[in-house]
Amino acid sequence: MAKIQINRAGEAVFSNNMAFVRFLLNRIAQALVTVFLVSLAVFWLFQIIPGDPVLALLGDSADPALEAALRAQYHLDRPAPARYAEWAAGVLRGDLGTSIRFNRPVGAMILERLPSTLTLSGMSLLIVVFAGVPLGIAAARFSGKRRGALFNIVTQIGASIPSFFLAILLILLFSLKLGWFNVIGYVPWSEDPAACIKGFFLPALAIAAAAIASLARYTRASVLEQLGMDYVRTARGKGLTRRRILYGHVLRNALVPVLTMFGILLTGVLSGVIVVEAAFSIPGIGNLLHGGIKNRDLPLVQGISLYISVVVVFVFFLIDLLYRVIDPRIGNEREGGAV
Repeated sequence: MAKIQINRAGEAVFSNNMAFVRFLLNRIAQALVTVFLVSLAVFWLFQIIPGDPVLALLGDSADPALEAALRAQYHLDRPAPARYAEWAAGVLRGDLGTSIRFNRPVGAMILERLPSTLTLSGMSLLIVVFAGVPLGIAAARFSGKRRGALFNIVTQIGASIPSFFLAILLILLFSLKLGWFNVIGYVPWSEDPAACIKGFFLPALAIAAAAIASLARYTRASVLEQLGMDYVRTARGKGLTRRRILYGHVLRNALVPVLTMFGILLTGVLSGVIVVEAAFSIPGIGNLLHGGIKNRDLPLVQGISLYISVVVVFVFFLIDLLYRVIDPRIGNEREGGAV
């Protein structure tokens, strides 16, 4: 009888391992397809919008021979499917192509701008987490009809203000009027960390504002849902204080669904970086992408879009993986398996 139990246990472990492998392979396949579709969409979008990258570089009165030479140099004289296939083959070799505007490797340009973008994105996410979660918890803890209505109005306003418009307001108030921050010039982290943080605070706040409001609303709703659970009433019946119930039991369960918001917040932060870097003249990837779109620099735009899509897809992949580790039933439910 013991032998049968051991075999059954071994079969169960083997089955769980195979289910996890299938789950992992499925997510990897979805990630690869997503990145491929994003790159394809960006490429074909540039084929249908008006404008010519060669004429944008040389001007309308360019020498026809020079124009033809540039088209041949950047393979713009070839059919679109052939150019996309050549670019995709280069990506598999680690080559993102050459910028038409700057005549430099796109990969090298992204690596140069990456530190400032990572610093700005990291600061924005820290502000979002350390402001949004406590605000949501406080709103749930001191919930009431009037306070709840006020919280909804404030967060709705915060979520509705465009990051670019908020960046302009912050520059006018804290830089031009009060003189607290200098928005001209970029100080790298390696030179002066304090000056770097001070220089990035306003743009990070402009990016984080909408995400703070969204995270606070989601956290409040999750905490209030957990406060209505049976285990909370049981804890109250045992004489536990409201503070101990909230921070010792409720938050542990309420913050697990909040993990889903991280991927959504990251996409919001990355989209905010694109416009806010231009407003604050930060030499980051977002500013580089803005210039590439303006000049119709397809290799540059496509390389940056690929980088951003890989980052977003990888984060969502990690979130799915963390969910599966926290509760294996989640993966089974999504794939239609037995719980």
